[in-house]
Amino acid sequence: MFFKHDTLHKKYEQLKKYLPMEKVISWKIKSSSIYIDRPLIMGILNITPDSFYDGGKYFNYDKAIERGKEIEKEGADIIDIGGESTRPGSAPVSEKEEIKRVIPVIENLSKEIKIPISCDTYKSKVAEKALQVGAEIINDISGLRFDKNLIEVIKEHKPGLIIMHTKGKPKNMQKKPYYKDTINEIYNFFKKRLEYAIKKGISEKSIVIDPGIGFGKRLIDNLLIIKNLSKFKKIGRPILIGTSRKSFIGKLLNLPEEERLEGTIASIVISYINGAKIFRVHDVKEAKRALDFTYYIFKIAGEEGK
Repeated sequence: MFFKHDTLHKKYEQLKKYLPMEKVISWKIKSSSIYIDRPLIMGILNITPDSFYDGGKYFNYDKAIERGKEIEKEGADIIDIGGESTRPGSAPVSEKEEIKRVIPVIENLSKEIKIPISCDTYKSKVAEKALQVGAEIINDISGLRFDKNLIEVIKEHKPGLIIMHTKGKPKNMQKKPYYKDTINEIYNFFKKRLEYAIKKGISEKSIVIDPGIGFGKRLIDNLLIIKNLSKFKKIGRPILIGTSRKSFIGKLLNLPEEERLEGTIASIVISYINGAKIFRVHDVKEAKRALDFTYYIFKIAGEEGK
């Protein structure tokens, strides 16, 4: 089959009639749903002065708005906006400061872009204000553990919810983390957190799980997670993976953050093959091209081989 040059989105639309579609998983976000029948890109927009890769780059309001629009144009399916760095060793910021950073950007972008907005926060007051001004997803690194009031905000507003695994808090999570059985411990964490959320009245269909690459993990833990992602599929919810330019890539390749794009691409392609569906990345355009290409190979070659 030959397809003339076009945007990736148009190519996908052209290819759909030829492709045997995967089982579609629905992710409920507020009053709508995202149907996950292909890899989805979540573009990162950090409105912080100290995030490990892009800290300070979009701390200015105008630059943040400009980057948000650019993320959509580059092909992201979701944009994830955060106002507090969660890099290893980072200290938390106040609710007031986090609200000041993210709420104006979320409110403006929600009127300017068509893709859903996620707010990367574990604080209930930040989440509530974000959902009131246009966010449709809450990305909680704590798995509903750092702020006990967040569950009530989720219950009231019914956003999509990302439950991430972390061992410890950002300030101390990389101080000698240890697991006897990395995969089983994280798997059991997700089972318990889903049971808790559902018991509290949260719809299972609104939940996505994230194993938390780099959050209280040794190098070997990160590698084991990527290799064994398929085991988390038994939980029955979509898997999000966030490897973008993280330190485990730098350790393996001996490279600084600005030179970790190739390692990031390799990690997300392997993660997709092993079962991940959503990919949180800084480099939207490059990640989308790599994942779309991987998707097409499996779908077209799979159909031809039948």
